Amino acid sequence: MILELIALLQFAAADLSPRVMPQDSIPQVTLGQALRAAAQLDPNYVSAMGQIDNARWIRRQATALFIVPAISVSTSLTKADAPIFNVGTGGIANQIVAGQIDFDYDLFMGGSKIYNLIRARSELESADANEISARFATALLTESDFYDVLAEKELVRVASERTRRAEEQLAVARARVLSGAAVQTDSLQLLLELTRARVDLLRQQAALKVAQVQLGRRVGSPGPVDALLAEPITSPELPISEDSAVAEALGQGPDYRRAIADEGAANAAYKAVYGSYLPQVSLFASYQGFGEDYIPDAFTRTVWGFRVSLPIWNNAQREVALTQARTNRDVARAVMRDTGLGVRRDAIAAYQAYNTARASAELAGQAVVVARENLDVQETRYRAGATTILDLLTSQVSLSEAEAALVQSVYTTRLALAGLELVLGRRLFER
Repeated sequence: MILELIALLQFAAADLSPRVMPQDSIPQVTLGQALRAAAQLDPNYVSAMGQIDNARWIRRQATALFIVPAISVSTSLTKADAPIFNVGTGGIANQIVAGQIDFDYDLFMGGSKIYNLIRARSELESADANEISARFATALLTESDFYDVLAEKELVRVASERTRRAEEQLAVARARVLSGAAVQTDSLQLLLELTRARVDLLRQQAALKVAQVQLGRRVGSPGPVDALLAEPITSPELPISEDSAVAEALGQGPDYRRAIADEGAANAAYKAVYGSYLPQVSLFASYQGFGEDYIPDAFTRTVWGFRVSLPIWNNAQREVALTQARTNRDVARAVMRDTGLGVRRDAIAAYQAYNTARASAELAGQAVVVARENLDVQETRYRAGATTILDLLTSQVSLSEAEAALVQSVYTTRLALAGLELVLGRRLFER
């Protein structure tokens, strides 16, 4: 009766066994294609590129203040049902046209023009550093999604191998039970292992589908996208030492560069406020025309001169602005110092994470070899009746766990490399 129950359960489990979904209809992308597509879609990176454009125009504006005066053109046309007096020409007309061109140039602004230019350049440097940081942050997220698909595909393969081994061992156990070489509980234990393996395979297939949909979202596809590995994944030794990585992160790392630029901008803004305490000299010129035609030329007048102003007291608005600017500068300096220490820590952590993951992957590969050899021994001993079913099941589970750990270690190494490149702001290996 127990054998009939086992056969019935095995038949029912076979009907419910997972089906591997075909991947031919799913579009595929390489890592390079995914990185290029994600860079155009990530809102943070698009925002960083927009900030560069804004900062460039602010710098152009600050530079133009030294060269180009402010120019404005205005005109007005007045019609009346009865003749009216034209103030400009002194005559009477039904239609009055007035036009004016104004020029204004700030000759001296207490040094604020110079410091505003320094501030604009610092803000552009900050925007450039932010763009690099956003680009590598996008690359890290893209690689995470890309390698997640590859890892889930490998885990599906591991789960399929576990299911296949459980099916083969169940057939062997049934034969040994029928021959009287094993007890009937051996088949029940293996049937339980087969059921667990099939459940795990279902979970891995579901996780793979979700990972492919997430990769599709990352590259702008409405459906799932499969990851295509253009070349085998390797984990080479890093081309720089840990001290060099720290020095490079502090020298050209985007986070520290941005902190330095922000401190420079805040310091320039603080110094620019002092310009409000000094006299301000401006040159102005104006061309005016009056008449009845669209281009008034009946009477023209040119006015020019200079303007000197010295604010004495503006209800403490300058003092408030100076205090706020000083606070912003002090905060920016504190952020810069803390960012420098944080970048040092991040560089060391990322460097060690890559080396640790690389060593873990090598050990995981050795563990797979040992687990596979141990399973072969246990299978031979079980067929010969020299071991128990529990030892065989333990070796099967150990092999599956070792293979899964190897998969995770390999792709963890790649993500650790991407994290180090994010801190450094440059690629260490082409991919």
